[in-house]
Amino acid sequence: MPKTINFISRKRLPQYHSIEGVFQTVQKVLGKDHLCMWTELKHSGASPLVLLKNLISLKRKNNVIYHITGDVHYMALVLRGQAILTIHDVGSALKGSFFRRVYIRLFWFYLPALFVRDITVISDFTKAELSVIIPRFKHKISVVANPLNPMFKANQKTFNTEKPLILLIGTKANKNLERTLEALQDISCKLLIIGELSLAQKTTLDTFYFDYTNRVNLSNAEVYDCYKTCDLLCFASLYEGFGMPIIEAQATGRPVITSNIGAMQDVAGKAAITIDPYDVNAIRKAIVTLITDAKLRDELVIKGFQNVNRFTVDQISKTYNAIYNTF
Repeated sequence: MPKTINFISRKRLPQYHSIEGVFQTVQKVLGKDHLCMWTELKHSGASPLVLLKNLISLKRKNNVIYHITGDVHYMALVLRGQAILTIHDVGSALKGSFFRRVYIRLFWFYLPALFVRDITVISDFTKAELSVIIPRFKHKISVVANPLNPMFKANQKTFNTEKPLILLIGTKANKNLERTLEALQDISCKLLIIGELSLAQKTTLDTFYFDYTNRVNLSNAEVYDCYKTCDLLCFASLYEGFGMPIIEAQATGRPVITSNIGAMQDVAGKAAITIDPYDVNAIRKAIVTLITDAKLRDELVIKGFQNVNRFTVDQISKTYNAIYNTF
């Protein structure tokens, strides 16, 4: 029976669009069977005033399933048993002062978990983290992975062994750019870095004469162009709730280096070189290996195509559909 589903999202900002991209992809498939709506909140930020404004702005309607897509978990306080909450990560939200940690735990985790009907998380790793924070409500938690946007398709490219273009995605502290740059010193390559660079990062790039291009605020289509252009993805992150670049690169047909911790090794499966992201020498060795070992590159590309079949939008949408049908 068709249902009305209202996706609740944070206020859109140009530098953040990953959550929106995930659920817009899901919405296109679910829209074939249900009436899907999208509500974007009017205010961004995490101050008590912002929370109050957003909570007041939303008027709950009967016979509607509300799906809080992430980042604005506190909206569960007004949606209550009509809501599903998706939580994308835990660790990145629990940093800062004691007061901030208590505030986030209360309004982003404990109270939302109390009020919502179901909680979905995007990896087994996130489920384990969340179960520690809200053990009373772990029975509400189920894993629904992020779907791959169908626009990311195989695109053949001859690997440049002389001076490969290495794609680096993300510049925040958890993205581990500094160690990756240290590992890349003296390796003949070009870098394509997505994300706003800090002054310190720019200084490092210039000091060691890296040949690099920096791009920011990209659309999905522009990100796909970056995958098509690059020879390999190095994604040695220290923390991810999921790790979407891994499967986007694999779907495009690019070999991947990623971390052997957290959600990343689960998402990558056996279709990537996984390394200790804290070990600069391990990152360097993996990059050199991919550049010099054509057989390994080909094997990883083939395994990557197989791995992404776990994350098709049709499969993910079916899982969400089964949850909606319990309402």
